[in-house]
Amino acid sequence: MEIADLLSLGDVVDGLRAGSKKQALQELAAIAATQTGRDERAILDILLARERLGSTGVGAGVAIPHGKLAGLERVSAVFARLREPIAFDAIDERPVDLVFLLLAPDTAGADHLKALALVSRLLRDERACARLRGADSAEALYAVLTAAAGAART
Repeated sequence: MEIADLLSLGDVVDGLRAGSKKQALQELAAIAATQTGRDERAILDILLARERLGSTGVGAGVAIPHGKLAGLERVSAVFARLREPIAFDAIDERPVDLVFLLLAPDTAGADHLKALALVSRLLRDERACARLRGADSAEALYAVLTAAAGAART
């Protein structure tokens, strides 16, 4: 599995405006709903339910909200660099500015875990995150995401 299997250029948002964690999740759910053809409210409910179990803010300014959604055919993703960092109840209490949303079919099993592991590995790389924060467009963000993931495997 590769980042490009999960994410296309059209799924990358540069400069997402959100004043709170809930607003960021709402914006991402709207994008994911358009991408997947699934109900925006259903996506948001799944993301909020997951956040109630514990924050998906993994530290170092990164969050990986995720969940399983009935009716999806494959694992889907949305990446956003926020215009301004927001409080996300992250484990290190730092604000978040890089968010990688993952949605998996409710029957995904191992694919969901593989996707989470891939994204987590990528976003734990401080150099990759620095390049993401320094990118100047959605195209540049996508290039960093896909190139960094390939480099992380070698």
